[in-house]
Amino acid sequence: MLHFTIKRAAVIAIGALVTLATQAPAQTSNSATTDSQSHAHQAHEPSLVDEADVQARGLSDWENDWQSIYPFLQDGTLDAVLAHKAEDGDKTVEEYRAYYTTGYATDVDRILIDGSSVTFFRDGQPVQGQYQNDGYEILTYESGSQGVRYIFEKSGGDEAAPQFIQFSDHITVPTKADHYHLYWGDDRAELLTEVTNWPTYFPADLSGAEIAESMIAH
Repeated sequence: MLHFTIKRAAVIAIGALVTLATQAPAQTSNSATTDSQSHAHQAHEPSLVDEADVQARGLSDWENDWQSIYPFLQDGTLDAVLAHKAEDGDKTVEEYRAYYTTGYATDVDRILIDGSSVTFFRDGQPVQGQYQNDGYEILTYESGSQGVRYIFEKSGGDEAAPQFIQFSDHITVPTKADHYHLYWGDDRAELLTEVTNWPTYFPADLSGAEIAESMIAH
């Protein structure tokens, strides 16, 4: 059995926790400092979620073969993305590089989602779990922006597979995702406080250059 360990950034200590809305068997309150849902709006007005517009989503929305974009940040493929963000953002290129290095960091370089099965690949070694829907959470961040985490709980598979996975992809209705940020671990509530490390995945059939182009256009 592969011992499944994930290098993740430290969880930020946060103050009062607030949930605007939930749709889940277990309810958790949360507010956070920054996150994949808020980093795109740092230099703009807060992005808010209308609770009435949020719909349940199934794991099929993320069904695909996915690759981490962390290696492309490390090898310079995403340098043009950083430069583009620095043009009208609130950070320098090097500050963005540090920010995304923390955000994208992961040792899971591939994720395969097929039906209810999610397989994580670490150094080419697979760990697989079966997952069922566990609702969603609408989170409010310190920046004032809001975002939705779609949550799935393990129902079977390898013991080493994480108990919970949480998707964030800026979409709030059933739609096939073109990329996503993923959080995983064994504590549902604690995961909702993870706001500095959001491993990000794009389809495995895209080149680094194609991913960079998509990110600049996003």
